[in-house]
Amino acid sequence: MTIPVRARRLSPKWRTLALIGPALVAGVAYLDPGNVAANMTAGARYGFLLVWVVVLGNLTAWLVQYLAAKLALGTGKSLTDLLGERISGNWARRFYWAQAELVAIATDIAEVIGGAIALNLLFGLPLVLGGVITATVSLGILVIHHRASVRVFEWIIVGLLIVVSIGFAIGAFIAPPSWLGVLGGLVPRITDTGSLLLTTSILGATIMPHAIYAHSALTRDRFGDVTDAPRTRTLLRATRIDVTIALVIAGSVNLAMLLIGATTLSQMTGELSLHSIYDTLGSALGPVIALFFALGLLASGLASTSVGAYAGAEVMHGLLHIRIPLLVRRIATVLPAVVILAFGINPLWALILSQVVLSLGIPFALIPLIAFTRNRTLMGELTNRRRTTTLAVIATVIVTALNFALVAITVMNAASDFVLR
Repeated sequence: MTIPVRARRLSPKWRTLALIGPALVAGVAYLDPGNVAANMTAGARYGFLLVWVVVLGNLTAWLVQYLAAKLALGTGKSLTDLLGERISGNWARRFYWAQAELVAIATDIAEVIGGAIALNLLFGLPLVLGGVITATVSLGILVIHHRASVRVFEWIIVGLLIVVSIGFAIGAFIAPPSWLGVLGGLVPRITDTGSLLLTTSILGATIMPHAIYAHSALTRDRFGDVTDAPRTRTLLRATRIDVTIALVIAGSVNLAMLLIGATTLSQMTGELSLHSIYDTLGSALGPVIALFFALGLLASGLASTSVGAYAGAEVMHGLLHIRIPLLVRRIATVLPAVVILAFGINPLWALILSQVVLSLGIPFALIPLIAFTRNRTLMGELTNRRRTTTLAVIATVIVTALNFALVAITVMNAASDFVLR
């Protein structure tokens, strides 16, 4: 008997694939300008030494993002919804919101600066104007989410993700690395303080609080409160596929950034910057590759700042139970980035400092995420297995310790520079 076309379209395989999307959107956070700076600097300064860090960070990110999505599937609520319900006392909720809001602002700083530099490279626009344009376009993308549909928002971000992936990875195909060297980089080792700093920077730029908040909220918005057990299992299976696709893409592109640094940027002298990386790519691999890099940087800034702003709005609503006009919120979070650009502060230094601020918010997201997903009363049949919780705790301890090490190293270096002056 011939199976109708309509029935074939509704086969389990295609139904599962149609459910992917939220993780791809959240995965944009792993390809923001901060990742570009950390990975390419690591490759340029240490060759293939820190390949293992990119792989470790990606595996950790898979587990964290899976738990974030599973939390929403099991409860029908986002992480910030649950925090707002369970944190007793107005001042405690306000404190939690304040640190999360600071993280959102730090996220905007990195991403608006990246977009501004990309527009400067592509069109010669002043950095301040480029920052304003980046913020304005990202506002338009957010308006689509609020007034059109979640699915349209997802497709726009996925489209930008494709541009980012091509822009940042194509150089690794034009100038392929030594695969023997890449395999050697899988052996965990750190040689000096500089490689330790870059190790913590790469991991800190990979596990971002706003990606966790955003992913749980995107999953809630997409699927709502699921009470049917068979559908829950289907969605959980789709979530694993979604997270795997997102992190394979993000991990591959992050690795490509490091490999480009090791093969093409290793001969650079002087201080690294996004401008000098662009110039070196143009002279070594040709202007087309440099153009792809600038386009990838622009798409990265636009996509990641849109997702970051979405996460920030979700944090405010979940913890304080209020929403402010989108335009007012966007101006408030973008203003620090525009001020930094206006005062001529070194953009690469601003990117590094923004990652330090992001690192401070990591335990505030990871610890409650693990606590909620291991709570059987809350999660029911989706409760973490003991092995999953153990791996998540180990990952949280490692990432938190390394990120606080990043803070300590940055503060000590800043103090040393001040004394020498």
